[in-house]
Amino acid sequence: METELIGVSQNIRKIKKIIDQVADTELDILVYGETGVGKELVVRSLYQKSRRIGKPFIKVNCAALPDTLLESEMFGYERGAFTGAERRLRGKFEQANRGVLFLDEIGDMSPALQSKLLHALQDRDFTPLGSEKSVKTDIWVIAATNHNLKDDIEKDQFRADLYHRLNTITIYIEPLRNRPEDIPCLIDHFTKQYASQLNDVKSRIISEGTFEKLIAYHWPGNVRELQNVLRRILILGDSKENVAEMPQPAYSPQLDNKRNAIKNITFPTLSELKLIGDNKNDLSHFSLKKIRKASLSLVERRVISYVLEKTAWNRTKASKILNISYKTLLTKIHELNITHNMIG
Repeated sequence: METELIGVSQNIRKIKKIIDQVADTELDILVYGETGVGKELVVRSLYQKSRRIGKPFIKVNCAALPDTLLESEMFGYERGAFTGAERRLRGKFEQANRGVLFLDEIGDMSPALQSKLLHALQDRDFTPLGSEKSVKTDIWVIAATNHNLKDDIEKDQFRADLYHRLNTITIYIEPLRNRPEDIPCLIDHFTKQYASQLNDVKSRIISEGTFEKLIAYHWPGNVRELQNVLRRILILGDSKENVAEMPQPAYSPQLDNKRNAIKNITFPTLSELKLIGDNKNDLSHFSLKKIRKASLSLVERRVISYVLEKTAWNRTKASKILNISYKTLLTKIHELNITHNMIG
């Protein structure tokens, strides 16, 4: 399953740094953010970079089941524990031994079950239903929620002690509307990802008007909504009838400046990539591998040029903004033939 975090925003860069710092500490982690921002992607990225990679990765959806079923799902039960329990069931806590236990939608768990969960997390042991013996387990616990748990605590809907137990490390994913600079990267990533599902090369081209509309939209469903919209556009085309009405967000000077900066960095056309020449029917150059390499070079050239111009060619400052080393920046300037007063 994909675990790569896509984006250039400060929030995404910060999350990547935190993941690198904490992946091997095995401290309890709480990932939070709105629905659709990619919380599970962050959790799986933590798992992939930890020393527990290859061990069990067990997910529990705390919102999917009623309390009675969720308790047996998490802790398991012995044969004969209740009517219908004809065999022993290993719970998720036991299944996750030596691996990662991902508690998704932890904010939707009832207060009664939160108490039992707290005990299991504190001592790393639990007692299956119908058993008199506790079971020890070696698990790394990562939880995720779209709730504001501090508000839930004030409303007596979430236990403060459980919150503090889970909240050793917190990772907050901002909604997509607050980081529009990530949208072009996401569009490019998902377009390539869905390309194998498409037969018509032309249907993969998103017009400039649609591209600007995608950046300006406020994305209440976040990255998940962007994925669904892109699937529709790439399969059906971006004609007016196939592009859903996207109301403009409320005016925000900060976000407006971000969007204008993105618009100033144009993306390569088919002509620039030398895919279309005099013979419009010649498709011999439409190699995705070559297109990807050529596109990356052109986009990198424009982005680096733009940042250098905005920083008055302060290479030290530009390298920090671009999140690359000073030496790498100098190499890119030479390889991509970037000169003063050039954006494009």
